[in-house]
Amino acid sequence: MTMPELKRISPAAIPRSIEKAERYRLINQPWAAESICHDILAVDPANQRALHDLVLALTDQFSGESAELVKRALEALGKITNAYERAYYAGMIAERRATAKLASGVPGAGFIAYEWLQEAMVHFTEAEKLRPAGNDDALLRWNSCVRLIAARTDLRPGPVHHAEHVTGE
Repeated sequence: MTMPELKRISPAAIPRSIEKAERYRLINQPWAAESICHDILAVDPANQRALHDLVLALTDQFSGESAELVKRALEALGKITNAYERAYYAGMIAERRATAKLASGVPGAGFIAYEWLQEAMVHFTEAEKLRPAGNDDALLRWNSCVRLIAARTDLRPGPVHHAEHVTGE
């Protein structure tokens, strides 16, 4: 069976499509948001809003082991041109990897999640230094990581280094 060809959206439809992608994320349909982001990027490959939404839609789908989704999120991250946003979304990828690993409940998840939370905090600290005036999103995320670590006794350094570091390069 051959797959039908994808239909291209018009450039004029991009703003409305971005709104739809955000809505699909809000109603917990990240795969639909991801699809819309791909449609936008097919027309405008450098669209930064679509790249941000794509990273978030992919991370919304993370589970205990999400190697392919992580790879795709990192690919999208590498196309984000603003240094602040690259650092911020790198932190989001690491933080969401951590929470997905914790949700998996696998033995040792707390050790791995702790390392990814530490990695997220490094990226959020970098983003904090680059943030535009009035934008404290990186601080809010950093605080969220600290509170999560404080709330769970299983989040602590492990005997062996497990985490793969997230980079925007």
